Amino acid sequence: MTIAQQPEALSFECETGNYHTFCPISCVAWLYQKIEDSFFLVIGTKTCGYFLQNAMGVMIFAEPRYAMAELEEGDISAQLNDYEELKRLCLQIKRDRNPSVIVWIGTCTTEIIKTDLEGLAPKLESEIGIPIVVARANGLDYAFTQGEDTVLAAMANRCPDKAPVAETEKSERNAIAKLLNFGKKKEDVAQDESEYVDHPPLVLFGSLPDPVVTQLTLELKKQGIKVSGWLPAKRFTELPVLEEGYYVAGVNPFLSRTATTLMRRRKCKLIGAPFPIGPDGTRAWIEKICSVFGITPKGLDEREAQIWAGLEDYVKLIRGKSVFFMGDNLLEISQARFLIRCGMTVHEIGIPYMDKRYQAAELALLEKTCQEMNSPLPRIVEKPDNYNQLQRIYELKPDLVITGMAHANPLEARGINTKWSVEFTFAQIHGFTNARDMLELVTRPLRRNNNLKDLGWDKLVREEAKI
Repeated sequence: MTIAQQPEALSFECETGNYHTFCPISCVAWLYQKIEDSFFLVIGTKTCGYFLQNAMGVMIFAEPRYAMAELEEGDISAQLNDYEELKRLCLQIKRDRNPSVIVWIGTCTTEIIKTDLEGLAPKLESEIGIPIVVARANGLDYAFTQGEDTVLAAMANRCPDKAPVAETEKSERNAIAKLLNFGKKKEDVAQDESEYVDHPPLVLFGSLPDPVVTQLTLELKKQGIKVSGWLPAKRFTELPVLEEGYYVAGVNPFLSRTATTLMRRRKCKLIGAPFPIGPDGTRAWIEKICSVFGITPKGLDEREAQIWAGLEDYVKLIRGKSVFFMGDNLLEISQARFLIRCGMTVHEIGIPYMDKRYQAAELALLEKTCQEMNSPLPRIVEKPDNYNQLQRIYELKPDLVITGMAHANPLEARGINTKWSVEFTFAQIHGFTNARDMLELVTRPLRRNNNLKDLGWDKLVREEAKI
C-alpha cells in the first residue's frame, strides 16, 4: 500500500466487549518489590486472596511484603467494626515488619459496600505512627496495569512540597543521586554536577526496575538534563519533592490518573512525550524533554543507529510479517509503533481503554512511523469484543497475535502463533538497551516454529490442529 492510499488519520472504534484483563490488585506484585520499605494490605474477599495466591504464589519463600485482609459476612453487612480490625492488623504489621508506609489496596467489595477507607486511614495513621496510603486498585478499572496508576496517584499527594534548604541535603536525600554517585569521590561528583544544563526541576513517574531507572537517568544526563527524582522511589522516605511549576514526564502509557493528579493537585507541568519503549520511542522521549528545556540533543542519531544495528538479527525474523493486538495491558500503542518501525504490519490494535490526551504524542508518533515505513495505518479498537476479534483474526491470518493469557492456548490450538501480553508488563522493555529484550519476547514463538520445522514436527502440529 502506498502512502497516498492510506487514510489521512488514525481511525478509532469502540466495541462493547468485556474487559479480559487481570484484576488491578496484581500491581502489588511489582510495587512491593520496587518500594523496598513498604507493606501492601489488600482489603477484600477470599476471591481476592485466591487471585493473589495464584498470581504471586511463586514469591512465597521470599517473604513478600503484602498481606490479605479478608472481609467476612459481618463486614459486608456492616455489623462489625472495620476500624478496630484494621487497627489490629496494622499494629501486627508494624510489630512484625516495621515498614515506612502501609498501602491499603481497596478491592471491588470495598467499593460496592462503600467502606470509608479514606476516612479511616488518617485517624489510624496518627494512632500507629506510620503513613497509610489508600489506593482503590480494584477490578472496576479497565486494565490490570492501572493498579499502579492508582497507587502512584495516591503517593503523588504524599510527596514533600518543599525542597531542603541546603543543596548538600537535597543531594543526599535524592535517591537517584545516591545511585549515580555511589563509590565516587567528592571531586568527581562535583565535576559530574557541572555537566548539567541549568533547567527547571524534572521528576519522572512510573515504576521501573532499578537498572532501567539508572539507564534512562544516564541517557538524560548525556543531554545535560538532571532528573530530580522518580515516583515511586526505592523508599517511601525518599519520595521526590514536587513544587508548583516542576516538570514531570511519564514512562508508561497507563499512568493517566497519576499525570492528572500531578497537574491538578500538585500544579506540575506535564511533558507530553511518546514513551521510551523501543529505540525510536526512547529517542522521541529524550528529544521532547530536550525541546521543552531548550536543549539541542547530542549524539541521538548515532545512539539509535547503534541500537538498531544490534537488533538486526531479531528484526530480520519479523520484517514483513503481521501482528494483531487483542488488547490487555494498555502498552499496545507503544508496542505497535515499535513493531511497525521494525518492518511489521499491524492489522489491529485492541486496547481496553485509552486516554487520548495522555497518549497524544504516542499516537502522533505512531501515525508518523506508518508514513515513514510506508505501512497501512492500523485499526484501533477500544474495549474490543473478543468474538468479533476472533472472526477478524481468522480472516486476516496474522503471523502473531499478542493476547491475554485467557485466549492464548485456544488460539494456539487453532494453529495461530501467540504471545502473552502480560510478559511485556514484567519484562524490562524501556530504554535503548532493553529493546532487545522486547524483541526476544516477540520473536520467541516464530523462532520456536522455525525449530519445529527443522525437526519436522510442523506437519504433525498442523494435523493436530485440524483434528
